[in-house]
Amino acid sequence: MKKITLLFIGVLCSTMGIAQELAKGIVYEDLNGNGKKDKNEKGVSDVAISNGRDVVKTDTKGAYSIEVKDGDLIFLIKPSGYAVALNEFNFPQHYYIHKPSGSPSGLKYPGSEPTGKLPKSIDFPITKQEEPKAFTALVFGDPQPYNLTEVDYFYQSVVKEVEGIKGIPFGIALGDIVGDDLSLYPAYAKVIAKVGVPWYHVMGNHDQNYDVEEDKLTDETFSNHFGPATYAFNYADAHVIVLENILYPDPRDGKGYWGGFREDQLKFVENNLKHVSKDKLVIVAMHIPLFEEGDSFRDADRERLFELLEEYPHTMSMSAHTHYQRQDLMGESYGWKGENPHHHYNAGTPSGDWYKGQLDENGLPIATMRDGSPRGYAFLEVNGNQYKINYKVPGKPSDYQMDIFAPKVVEAGKRNTADIYVNFFMGTEENEVRFRINDGKWIKMAYLEDYDPKYMLDLFDWDRSETLLEGRRPSLPAKSTHLWRASVPNNLPAGTHTIEVEATDLFGTKHKSKAQIEAVEK
Repeated sequence: MKKITLLFIGVLCSTMGIAQELAKGIVYEDLNGNGKKDKNEKGVSDVAISNGRDVVKTDTKGAYSIEVKDGDLIFLIKPSGYAVALNEFNFPQHYYIHKPSGSPSGLKYPGSEPTGKLPKSIDFPITKQEEPKAFTALVFGDPQPYNLTEVDYFYQSVVKEVEGIKGIPFGIALGDIVGDDLSLYPAYAKVIAKVGVPWYHVMGNHDQNYDVEEDKLTDETFSNHFGPATYAFNYADAHVIVLENILYPDPRDGKGYWGGFREDQLKFVENNLKHVSKDKLVIVAMHIPLFEEGDSFRDADRERLFELLEEYPHTMSMSAHTHYQRQDLMGESYGWKGENPHHHYNAGTPSGDWYKGQLDENGLPIATMRDGSPRGYAFLEVNGNQYKINYKVPGKPSDYQMDIFAPKVVEAGKRNTADIYVNFFMGTEENEVRFRINDGKWIKMAYLEDYDPKYMLDLFDWDRSETLLEGRRPSLPAKSTHLWRASVPNNLPAGTHTIEVEATDLFGTKHKSKAQIEAVEK
């Protein structure tokens, strides 16, 4: 009876133009690391396998079977305590591309070559590894080079600092791996390989094949280089879900793109979470942020994602795309119904302001982001199902977490209207930022959303200069969501005065910085 039912389903799918096949294989422990299943190598049970929609588990012998159709990527969801094979660039090889006829012809940037008939067995080798509950991962926003010069900027300004870094189990880039020119993927791959750790990728809007007619085909070139655009993996007590979230063409008018998810992606999240313990830390990585910038994200999709996550008490999400840095604690207004707000981190980028700005002493663009945040990257520190994020500015000490903008000189003993501004890069409105003068009384600073004055000053350099500046003119500013202000005290006596600022971030860590102001007799 079961055979008749399966036959009927196959005929029905065929008549609907959906040719479905049954993929089979084994997940096994690759004891000698040769990528082939030897007789003494046993299968690994209870490992999740997906086709991008459905999720199945391997049996006691490590075997699985799952329905696939032309265009699917079959992938393993890396289990905790195991590593998957890596290619020469340290990209996880946890997938099989099933495209019997290859990617559509005529694409500007080629996708996959024809894979032919489905193999009899699609096997995935994994090897045991220690995964401590406390670990630190690297997080990059948009690398986004538009040419080979900018690929080198990416290396010289960011990657070189973490080249060969120790004690980091993996890194992740949150989309816009390149800037529209997908032929730069190999050059990017050679650079990111220098970090020396397994590297996962999110697909961004500048990583798409734009010469296609439907959204599910926009990842043809991306997938050929990096694997599935929607997938998941585990490390220790963390479960990471990676979601491509660019709807192209925009379903509203067929032009441009819109932030959101396809139904098959949300189905994958639903089916995947059925196999994830509620005590895990669930991290969702995407490119376009979940908050609204105008009408940048389809509300129904965010609400559906939140509905799927609401039973998990330990969640957070990350994005990039904006080229500024922002923290959001999302509650009911965003559709989140969990007991505690959902933290969404919109990450700073290695490319900063698209490699713009004046050149530094090394000939590299300063590229300060539009909200006044320096370009950079982050360390995601996980301990069990808890986490915190530390932002790192290349070339600066790790405690460089804010800029203080204040007048250098005021008139001694007089009233003034000058202000002190603090741009606390990882700050949010819920944080407390305070200052004091010369070890005096601490004074709470006022939060505001406004343009960063230091960024504005740098931007005006391009208007005031009587000669051409080296580099490229910065972008127009964006209002910062991590800016505080206080008045410079009146009647400061003549002499040098120290401004000390203390800011406490979302994770309870205190950060301090100092600046000086000179009071001069007139």
